[in-house]
Formats: sequence, C-alpha cells, structure tokens
Amino acid sequence: MRSSPLLTLLATLAASTAFAQDDAPSLDGVGRISIQGGWRYVSNSTLYNSYYSQPGNAGLERAAKSPGGPLLVGSFAYAMSDLVEVGIDLFGTGERLQLTDQPQLTTLCYGALLGVRLQKWVALGPEGTVPFVGVLTGPLLATATFKGERPQETLTQAYAATVGATARLNPHWGLSLEFRQVFARGTVSKTGQRFSSFNAGGSWLSVGVSYAFPPDPGPSLRNPF
Repeated sequence: MRSSPLLTLLATLAASTAFAQDDAPSLDGVGRISIQGGWRYVSNSTLYNSYYSQPGNAGLERAAKSPGGPLLVGSFAYAMSDLVEVGIDLFGTGERLQLTDQPQLTTLCYGALLGVRLQKWVALGPEGTVPFVGVLTGPLLATATFKGERPQETLTQAYAATVGATARLNPHWGLSLEFRQVFARGTVSKTGQRFSSFNAGGSWLSVGVSYAFPPDPGPSLRNPF
C-alpha cells in the first residue's frame, strides 16, 4: 500500500530527530522570508451540482470545469526552537469559472494564514534540507463576480494543513516547495437567481525562493533567559 506524502515526511522528521547529526546547524532563532508562486486547483463540484440540478437547468449541457488559477504566497516566519516555527502567510489567488447560459464568473481570494510548522534539518543537498509540516488558520476574503454584475464579497475563516521542504543552497538562500490543503467557502449571487457557495480553498501547490536570517540572539524556547 502506498504511503501518503504527509506520513512519509512525518517519518522523516521522526527519524532525523532520533538520529540527529552532531554537525547539524541550529534552526533556533532563525527568521525566514519565502516568496512562492504556483497553482490552485479546486473542483467546485458543489457549485456545479447545485446549478445544474435546479429545475430550469436540468437539461443543460454541463460546461467544462475550471482548471484552477494562479497563486502567490509570501511567508514571514520565525523559529522559536530547532523544531517549532511560527509565521504568517499572505496570499492571493483567483480563477475563472463558466456555467452554461451564464456570463463568466471570476473568483478572487486573498488574506492571511497564521500557523505553526514543525521542522527539522536533514543532511540532504548543498547546505541541508529542512522538511516541515504545519497547521494554519486566518481570515480569507472571497470575491465572486459575474461579468457585468456587482461583486459579492465573503469574509470567512480559512483552515489549512501544509507540508513541504526548503533545500538550502547556502546558509541564507534556498529553494522551497510547499503543498497546502485549504478549507474555506465564498458566496455566489446574481440578480434574480440563486446559486450555491463556491470553494475558496482547494489544493495549493507552490514553489519559490527562501531567505533565512541569522539566528536571533534573543530569548527562545530552548534558552528563555
């Protein structure tokens, strides 16, 4: 049976903790900025099923589902210890949907996710690799706009799980890869017609660059004084 990427990464973190190398660099007090671009995929099956199941739409041919849309994320984080990193992810994403006999629907989602990541340095690559897993939550503003109509905005709370890794090219710069599964919904409305909500979360895959700042000599979980 094939194991999931999350279980594989958890096993890697556990193994690296149990067999830590003496020359492993400390992550305690390290600050990080990551800029990532990628793609957001979401099926929006609830929206499509609700629309085509309405009495007046039962005979309509279903339009092709959206392939998703672009994603931009900026992460600002600080390692409170060798294992725990806290941070905030600022993001923006969007997509265009097409329902039969309806004008084009554009959705935009942006906001901030605050969270905690568990991380560990492993001896892989030029300056090592830092795999991580985490949980995030925060405000998300979802906007849905039919062409020619006023936008409908929904402010909601988003929840996400994340898994990824940063391959260090040198002590400061690295390449990052991250997958986030985000849960949030927005409202779709149009004058004189009823629609279901749309999925403002989905599967987010992004790649980018990371810059690590030197360790902060101030208080930490390991040495609070």
